[in-house]
Amino acid sequence: MNVNTAVIRNVYVDRTVINNNVVSRASFNGPGGIVARPTPQQEMALHEQRSEATPNQIAHQQAASQDRAQLASVNHGQPSAMAMDSVNGRRYNQQGRIANGVGSGRLTAGETRNLEGREAHLNGEIHNDRQANGGTLTPQERQQVNRQQNNLSKSIYNDKHNAANAHYGNYEVGARRDERQQRISQGIRSGQLSPGEAAKVEGREQNINRQVNADRAGNGGKLTPGERQQINRNQNGASREIREEKHNEKKSPK
Repeated sequence: MNVNTAVIRNVYVDRTVINNNVVSRASFNGPGGIVARPTPQQEMALHEQRSEATPNQIAHQQAASQDRAQLASVNHGQPSAMAMDSVNGRRYNQQGRIANGVGSGRLTAGETRNLEGREAHLNGEIHNDRQANGGTLTPQERQQVNRQQNNLSKSIYNDKHNAANAHYGNYEVGARRDERQQRISQGIRSGQLSPGEAAKVEGREQNINRQVNADRAGNGGKLTPGERQQINRNQNGASREIREEKHNEKKSPK
């Protein structure tokens, strides 16, 4: 070795041979590495049905893509308006998760009524706060809404993963209940049913379910012809209400 002693005064030569094959320090997950498995909750979330973007979300995306004020070269990292308000984005997401739960039967009518009632209450609070502040939320209001949305998100997850499920069987009464739940699911996903409307129709479904369960419990698991006729009338009324609520002027808030 040629060393400039004017620059380097001390020279050390280390001829130690290190065999990297002796000790494995792999940090990846899999054969030859560490062994890690997802938790049961993570497995359920992985296989959970995902919802497509709503028409409102698609329209918002298209509008933002054509707005030059959203370009970083124009706004220099400080857009005058967010491409998707986090409060609204979370509302869309939560409604999609509820719709999936209704459609899959993992949310009962009672659970959906409770969740959508809370969503409706929160929507009213957001509307009033924005109306009082020229259409915006103050930082404090946004923090409060975020906390409430966090709690709602946890409740949606817990209700979808508990032991209660809405599976009605193939008999006529059960088939009609399942068909209405699919219509409610579609209405929630598309925004045709607002949270308040969804809570209302699911409250009616919950009452029908209670009636069916009570009648069956009193007759060894069966329905008498008279009970079946009464339930059929109630189901007809519930079906009409779903149609009316889905086709009125009221929609989920943007």
